[in-house]
Amino acid sequence: MRLPRLLLACAAALAVHAPAHADDTADFLKPENWEGVPGLWKVEGTTIVGETKADPKYNNFLVSKKAYGDFELSFQVQLRDGKGNSGVQIRSKLLDGEKEKGKFIVGGPQADIGAGYWGSLYGERFGGMMKQSPADKVKSKVKPGEFNDFRVKAVGKHVTITVNDEPMVDQDFDKLPADGVIAFQIHAGFPAMRVEFKDVKFTDLSKK
Repeated sequence: MRLPRLLLACAAALAVHAPAHADDTADFLKPENWEGVPGLWKVEGTTIVGETKADPKYNNFLVSKKAYGDFELSFQVQLRDGKGNSGVQIRSKLLDGEKEKGKFIVGGPQADIGAGYWGSLYGERFGGMMKQSPADKVKSKVKPGEFNDFRVKAVGKHVTITVNDEPMVDQDFDKLPADGVIAFQIHAGFPAMRVEFKDVKFTDLSKK
């Protein structure tokens, strides 16, 4: 009977001393680490807000100046009055062709936020839909016009997206780039829209 007790004691000791992932939020959200169209975005504390007064005519983004590989990102997000469309680009790239330069347009995988698409993984200028979230889960879990809990985790080729603790995407994607920028989206096609990401938390898993 003494051996199991010893094993339990060893397991408990290892659990106590197991390294925890550090919270990298403060560095991640430094305003100087981001770039976007002036007047459309602001970063204050752990909140990011994107707002338009008129249709910008093209999808544009608040883009990280750093590239990230493996990470976990969580926040609460609200589309004002449930209108508009947004998302978070992961392992993406800033496009700087002649037509895109200076517009902060991004291409790559996107954790989608918007009616009918909440929690999907969409290839923004990257081939289109990569994984559609289940329609029944979106209908039952998403609260239009309210704040919704949103989490994105990328490790290796695996992406997990959850909305209000419901997994929407949870699988490997062979075409997922190894790293790239993270970017928050304002979608074109709406007379005006406002998206707020609050209580943003970020952990860089690549350096752990």
